[in-house]
Amino acid sequence: MSNDLNGWKEQLKIVLSDLKKQATLSASQVLVIGCSTSEVIGERIGTSGTIEVAEMIFTECALLQKETGVQLAFQCCEHLNRALVVEQETAAKLGLELVSVIPAQTAGGAMATYAYKHFKNPVMVEFIKADAGIDIGDTFIGMHLKHVAVPIRSSVKNIGQAHVTMAKTRPKLIGGARAIYTAEKENLSC
Repeated sequence: MSNDLNGWKEQLKIVLSDLKKQATLSASQVLVIGCSTSEVIGERIGTSGTIEVAEMIFTECALLQKETGVQLAFQCCEHLNRALVVEQETAAKLGLELVSVIPAQTAGGAMATYAYKHFKNPVMVEFIKADAGIDIGDTFIGMHLKHVAVPIRSSVKNIGQAHVTMAKTRPKLIGGARAIYTAEKENLSC
């Protein structure tokens, strides 16, 4: 698996680079990561989770966090209702309600289990409204993104065998035909 792991790591690096180029990530923002390590290795989601793949993905996401300051949230599998592992500091800063559960490979998935074991002060939350997200293996992170999600395209479509999608978010454009969305001199006066 080590040769495969190196190839998957290179694919992930490209994905994260494309994310950084297309989304402004900062310490005031949250990035949700949903990942099926089973799908990465070519198996059906939820059947063959692997800690080695989870470690590689966690390590690369932690490097992204170090570069940008973005807060990470790792989504669990459907057995835990797609709850999320976050740092206690993130939960407190965002006023998130905690839930009591500890992810395991068989209920939560390898990725969330690895994150829980390697965060400094991990806590579990049921809901979050993230500013951007990466979905590795069709884990359906959309429920954890702010409105409005905007797709981010990467030159890499898969990590291993897992389909990859990404999104950033933007504020809703509200109003009607007379609404203004850019601050121009002529539309700021009465």
